[in-house]
Amino acid sequence: MSLDVSPALLEQAERGEVDEAMFIDCVRTSLPYAWEMVSSLVTQLKADGGEIADNQVPPPDEQARGQLLRALASDAIRGSLERHFGVRLAFQNCHRVAVFPFGPSADDRLARFTSIRGQLLNQSPQLRDC
Repeated sequence: MSLDVSPALLEQAERGEVDEAMFIDCVRTSLPYAWEMVSSLVTQLKADGGEIADNQVPPPDEQARGQLLRALASDAIRGSLERHFGVRLAFQNCHRVAVFPFGPSADDRLARFTSIRGQLLNQSPQLRDC
């Protein structure tokens, strides 16, 4: 299971619209490693001038790796994280998460990061089975 959904949040979903703030809180508490990764990258992005911030350190264990995969492979979770933090997220391999500011100034950097070339250059034997 990806998220620990409270009965109240599940009831909202069953009735129709869901409060995104409650969903974000569910993501934060269910996927703490992924949340902290994105949060720290957003802080780094702002501190470094807002061009790109990315993580190149593999997760400490399979549980953390799984959290990143669940957070970034889900369109709903990923979209909510992007809206909450006001950034665009990109993902390579099993651990390399990057955040970019919204807007045309970041489009070229995002395109390079998510390109076939960018993916190939991010390969290493240590990441073969991640």
